[in-house]
Parts: sequence; structure tokens; C-alpha cells
Amino acid sequence: MSADLQVEEPPRRLNGFTGTAGARESHVWDRAFGPWDLYFGVVWVATAAFVLGADFPAPSYRIAAVALLALLVPWYAWAGRPLLLMDPGAEPGLSLRYLAVMLALFLPAAFLVGETRLITFALAPHCFMLLPLRRAIGAMAVVALLPVAGWSLLWRPAGHIVFVNAVGSFVTFAFSAFFGVWIIRIIEQSQERASLIAELDASREEVARLSAAQGAHAERERMSREIHDTLAQGFTSLLMLVQAVQSEMDTDPEQAHRHLELMAATARQNLAEARALVSGGAPADLDAGSLPDAVRRLAARQVPPAAVSVTGEVRPLAAALEVVALRSCQEALSNAAKHAGPGARCAVSLAYGGGELTVTVRDTGQGFDPAAPASGYGLRGLRARAAEVGGTAAVDSTAGAGAPTGTTVTVTLPIR
Repeated sequence: MSADLQVEEPPRRLNGFTGTAGARESHVWDRAFGPWDLYFGVVWVATAAFVLGADFPAPSYRIAAVALLALLVPWYAWAGRPLLLMDPGAEPGLSLRYLAVMLALFLPAAFLVGETRLITFALAPHCFMLLPLRRAIGAMAVVALLPVAGWSLLWRPAGHIVFVNAVGSFVTFAFSAFFGVWIIRIIEQSQERASLIAELDASREEVARLSAAQGAHAERERMSREIHDTLAQGFTSLLMLVQAVQSEMDTDPEQAHRHLELMAATARQNLAEARALVSGGAPADLDAGSLPDAVRRLAARQVPPAAVSVTGEVRPLAAALEVVALRSCQEALSNAAKHAGPGARCAVSLAYGGGELTVTVRDTGQGFDPAAPASGYGLRGLRARAAEVGGTAAVDSTAGAGAPTGTTVTVTLPIR
């Protein structure tokens, strides 16, 4: 709320508000309207008792004042209470009519009997509930100050009595205005906090949704790489071996028999990889020994088998690092088998350094242009897999006429 009370402000209320999502919020002041009814009734009864027990004026005037005050009760129950239960500003015309009738009943009674002004404490909240702040303060000035003026003009009391009553009315006005503004500001701050909390909750839900979507996307990427590097390559090898066996059945049965044994081994390896993939465990080759041993078994399944060299101090590394190294070898050897051309030979090198592991796969094939657009998933997945553990992957190859230049895939992984 602005501190400048000269600026017209929207209607406020003390008993609740509508939240940002349009649903009704539950606050201390919005859980039940019964306390406001009780407060109005207690103040009305106290006012009536003070008026009837006053020494001045005559009983007929006091009874008339109580009769006017009595009309406030059905008017509040029939017109005021439903308005107070509505959202602020819902019925500005009806609110003005309610307050006008209320003043029309209250002011004559207050002119007749000074004690009637006690009911001001029950009428003040209605002004702040139903009117914008500036108008509510103006209405409070009428409710608090005008009765003293009318009473003084009607009964012509002594000057000091007028002064005491005027001071009391001014204090009542200042008290009501101050606490009305203060409570409204507290409620507005609560509303702002509630709005911020609602926005924060919505933001958290959105972050959770995006995190779940990102997690699902990352898991799909991981599964795609795992399937590509294991099952898909195994099935590709099986198809190549089937084609080789079909061509060797009549011409070279012994070679066909060796290829059939290799097909069985490849199928068993694929089955083990599938089980490891489902269980979330390490690759089957790594379960049986160290990384160099797994690379040697992988190279032995290559047609023709790839040479393997290991340099540096061989030592166990983090499981994630060894998986990336093994999968990088699988991807590079698979690409060589598919693209290097007939008769190409492969060599795999593992170099253990003090702070990094370097995996190098070279082939003597026909090479290609690494800058050319690639539709496959292999090299892109290889680079992504290396990046996940803070490593890099580089491909060095040249395509063109003349002697084959081959291809070299180098993956460098940091050892922490």
C-alpha cells in the first residue's frame, strides 16, 4: 500500500481476500465471521446500556435513541453482513447505501444522547471493510466528529464539556484511522506473502516437472547410448557373421564353423550385456576382470582381431570411468568394422598417466571427413559419454584419393 493517503486505493477488507489462483484463501481473519457478529452485538448492548443509564437527557430522548440504534441490528443482519462477506469492491453501490442508512440511523441518536457514540467502535470496521482507504477515513471522520457537533448544537452544553467531548471524538477518530490503516497494511503484507508463496510453490512445481522431464530425457539418452554401444553392435556383428557363414558353408566349412562359434559367443555376450543393462550393473566384460582384460576380450571379438597395448601403471579406476573407456573402445571398433573397409586392421592403446587415461583406437581403413555432416549416433554419443565424466573425444581422419590414411579415435579421461 502506498503511504500517501491522498491516492485513491482499491477497496480493502479485514475478513479475507481472493488468492492469485482465484480460489479463496484461508487466513486467521477469514476462517469465520462469527467473531465480527459477536463484536457488533457486544458493542451494541454496551451502548444501549450506557444510553439507558445516562443522567442526561430525559428518558424519552434516551429511549428514542435506543430505538434508532435498535434499527441498526436488522439493517446490519439484512444488508451489512452479506456485503462484508463479499469480496472487496464487489458491490460498491450497495456498500454506499448500507453505510448511508447506517449513518442516517446513528447520527440522530448520537445528536440526542452523547453516550451513543460508543457504538462508533462497532461501525468503524464496516467503513474500512467496504470502502477504499481514503473514503473509509472520510467516513470515519463523519462517524466520530459529526455527532459531537450535532449534540453540542442541540443541547448547548458548557464550553469545557464541549471541549472534552470534542477531544474524545478526535481521539476516537485518530485511534480508528490509525489502527484501520495499520491492520489493512498488515493484511496486505500477508496477502503479498501469500501471493509470493503461491508463486514460489508454482515455481517449485514447474522446476520439479522440468527436472523430471530432464531426468527422463537424460535417461533416454543414456539408454540409447548403452543399447547402441552393446546390443545394437552385437546384433550387427551377428548379421555380419551370418552373411559370412552363408558364403562359407560350401567353400570353407571349417571357417564357417569358427564363425558359428563366434556367433554363439557374441550372442552370449549380448545376453550378458542385456542383463547388465536391465539390472543397471557394470558391463559384462568389466565384471570378469580389469579394464585392460575387458578391452582384450573386446578386441578378440573383432574380425580380424585388434591388437591391444597397455602402457603406464595399471590400476583400478572409478567404475564410471572404466565404463566410458570400454564403451569408447566398443564404439570405435564397431565404426571401424562398418566403415574402414575390407582388410583394415585395428589397434587399441590404453595409456595410464598420472592424471588421465588415454584410450586410442586406430584403423588402417579408408578414412573419412570428420567435418562432414553425420547422421549416425555413434561419434556424437561417444563425445557425449566422454563429456559426462569431464573428458574429451577427438577423431582424426582424412578422406580422399591415394593411400589410405586410416582413422584415429582418441578419448582422454581425467583420473580423480
